Amino acid sequence: MHRRGKVRDVYEVGGKLLVVATDRISAFDVVLEPGVHGKGTILTQISNFWFGRFGDVENHLLETDFERFPPELKRFEEIRDRSVLVRKCEVIPIECVARGFLAGSGLKEYQQSGTACGIPLPVGLEAGSRLPAPIFTPATKAESGHDENITFERMISEIGETLARQLRELTLEIYVRAAEYARVCGIIIADTKFEFGVADGKLIWIDEALTPDSSRFWPANEYAVGSNPPSFDKQFVRDWLESTGWDKTPPAPTLPIEIIEKTREKYLRAYTQLAAEV
Repeated sequence: MHRRGKVRDVYEVGGKLLVVATDRISAFDVVLEPGVHGKGTILTQISNFWFGRFGDVENHLLETDFERFPPELKRFEEIRDRSVLVRKCEVIPIECVARGFLAGSGLKEYQQSGTACGIPLPVGLEAGSRLPAPIFTPATKAESGHDENITFERMISEIGETLARQLRELTLEIYVRAAEYARVCGIIIADTKFEFGVADGKLIWIDEALTPDSSRFWPANEYAVGSNPPSFDKQFVRDWLESTGWDKTPPAPTLPIEIIEKTREKYLRAYTQLAAEV
């Protein structure tokens, strides 16, 4: 195995990488038990949809069809529809986050200082408020422990100004285009995070694309400023964990079957509304 992440397993196959999305689910940087049946397939298909929709943005995909995988992989039927072959690249160690609405860690910081990742925001915003314009709020990619929100200036100091500006521009461009499409489908993308790498001297979009694991999806018809909409993402799981009094250090509480089933239902609804009927 090349690498085991919180929810994905990566293998080296003939100079390429095989990325397998498992049914594991994580929250607060802890892998939870048990997993969510079919989650890996749903996430893979949503990502493939978005990568295909934004074909003008170079990405890491080489093959998404299991029937065209190398012969040595064909005996692993369990990876069908939940795996892709991708090209190797140098991963840029920054989470590229776009926020169009005030929620999550951005809301917490705003309530304390009137800023989000150091970016001043207008006075009087509430939970769920739409921002005057989407903002770019990078974070460090932690191999273990929690990712840390950082300023754009710090991002520049870590990867250089030219690359930082390219990433900010591309992140906001994809987010705006995706948010416009999703709104037509009845979903608000409140925020999302992207990862990028460099291959053959070119910037490429990698990992996952606008999934319920990497985004905050709200049903447009239930959105209201000042409240927390019933999201189509793992915020539902985070909210349940918060209600248990768990201190966010391993081990996490075992997920009840009703939470697992409801999470699967939410992920499937996001997929159906965004991609399954296109």
